[in-house]
Amino acid sequence: MSGAPVLPGHDPVVHAPAVVPAAPPVALLRGVTAGYRDRLVLRGVDLSIAPGERVALLGPNGAGKSTILRVMAGILPARSGEVLLGGEPVARLRRAQVARRLAAVPGGASLPFAARVEEVVGLGRLPWEDPFRGPRAADRAAVTTALDRVGITALRDRDARELSLGERQLVLLAMAVAQRAPLLVLDEPTVHLDLRHQVAVMELLAELNFRDGTTVLAVLHDLALARHFFPRLVLLDGGRVVADGPPRQVLEPDRVRAIYGVDPGILDARAAADELAGGNGGNGRR
Repeated sequence: MSGAPVLPGHDPVVHAPAVVPAAPPVALLRGVTAGYRDRLVLRGVDLSIAPGERVALLGPNGAGKSTILRVMAGILPARSGEVLLGGEPVARLRRAQVARRLAAVPGGASLPFAARVEEVVGLGRLPWEDPFRGPRAADRAAVTTALDRVGITALRDRDARELSLGERQLVLLAMAVAQRAPLLVLDEPTVHLDLRHQVAVMELLAELNFRDGTTVLAVLHDLALARHFFPRLVLLDGGRVVADGPPRQVLEPDRVRAIYGVDPGILDARAAADELAGGNGGNGRR
């Protein structure tokens, strides 16, 4: 207790510690069912992503990983259940409001229009721009920083359509980084990338999470990369969450064998390859 005097005949006043309310999840799916036309994909999915987490969504093809991202972003309406983004129902948010809360890197690297790389990355600033004044100095600085952090400054004046698929993927990542939303979702961000760039992207995601506080949710097929760079894994199968927790728990050998039908030993072989490529950014940032 403090040194405050206690009056005779009175019990000392004990002040309870202040209760700090927990921050709401940046994204929450509760009992969500969703699909396409007559095909049901998600079946009663519960998923909560807390601020500052780094989470990988895993599962075989057709398990519902990409569908979760579409539902979370409000692109695909849920047929039932609750979907919250930043504590509010995503269905009630305007697209600009969604874009200020969530930045997305799609799985495809198509760019259907002619534009310089710098211009494409600048699209990430649209949610923050004044529609009457255009880009501000802060917006241009965010684009420059994003190009540098992703390592594609040398491409800034290139026509984005002339780039390789891997380079286009990096451009889309830089656009999302420039957006500076609190939640970054990525659908197979390492697709089309060679091993060195796969590791570099994973290290960048760890840095964005660790240094900037960005919450990261990524769909991955590479279990070794997921195990190495993500402290929380969510495994889906048949449209349901079948495991959620740390890598050692989720990627238990019998579970990997049952869901993927492969020898879990491939994880160790791929992990060794990642180490050879210089990938050591995940362990120290969990």
